[in-house]
Amino acid sequence: MNPNVFDDPRITAVGLLFEVHAGLSARFAAQLDEHGLSTVEFEVLTRLARSPGNQLRMTDLAAQTSLSTSGVTRVVDRMERDGLITRRACPTDRRSSFAVVTPTGLSRLDETVPGHLQLIEEWFTGQLDPPALAATLDGLRRVRDAVNPCATAGSGGRTEDQAEAC
Repeated sequence: MNPNVFDDPRITAVGLLFEVHAGLSARFAAQLDEHGLSTVEFEVLTRLARSPGNQLRMTDLAAQTSLSTSGVTRVVDRMERDGLITRRACPTDRRSSFAVVTPTGLSRLDETVPGHLQLIEEWFTGQLDPPALAATLDGLRRVRDAVNPCATAGSGGRTEDQAEAC
């Protein structure tokens, strides 16, 4: 094996991405735990709160998160028991249902988000000047759209090609 292969900037790029993700995830998990939320629960609440009507079809929620369809069902079951979200039947498709954030879930987000934003500013966005942040966001969206074209499912923010892929 060519020893110089490990100096490839592609390996460096992915390695840095993994290191950044691990570091941010650890900081976020500790802060979220103070509010009684797991990282997955926070992601679900945030996705729902940012969606039209504070709701997403369960399949769209799975596409937007790192969860499988059955994984979303388990998380939604648990969050529904905790009063953070509820299910609503889809009026146009009896096989589908929506996950909807409840007032209790929105209240929990209101308590959690200020500290979360402080961490984001301190450890991520605050490390970049405005042009670097804009370039980073553009690059992350391009990669996200390539590797997960369904990531914006149900949000209305997809291109026609992405919608067809989902």
